[in-house]
Amino acid sequence: MTVHARLTTITIDCTDPKALAEFYRDVTGWEITHSDDDSAEVGTGPVQLAFQRVDGYRSPGWGDGHTHVHLDFAVTDVDAATERLLDLGATKPDLQPGEDRWTVLVDPEGHPFCIATA
Repeated sequence: MTVHARLTTITIDCTDPKALAEFYRDVTGWEITHSDDDSAEVGTGPVQLAFQRVDGYRSPGWGDGHTHVHLDFAVTDVDAATERLLDLGATKPDLQPGEDRWTVLVDPEGHPFCIATA
């Protein structure tokens, strides 16, 4: 039997929910709809991103086999988006397995995400 649940929020653990919400606001253009010391939310559409403070949070790492999930974003110009995201605090790891089909970046708290042409 299928439940038919509707996905509403993707919640990401972190040390600084406000700062990570501001980063993803700048990535997506979505509005910050909630922000306090323990949690923050971005977006008003059918799916939001949420960030929750976790004591002792450790980055999932990229390329070390410990990444559990990542976000994928479509952009019109990968090179321009990469440059802007690096200016916002993302980093670009050496490991780039997409063979130029996508670019892997890492947000300021160590969560990997990918960008590709829309």
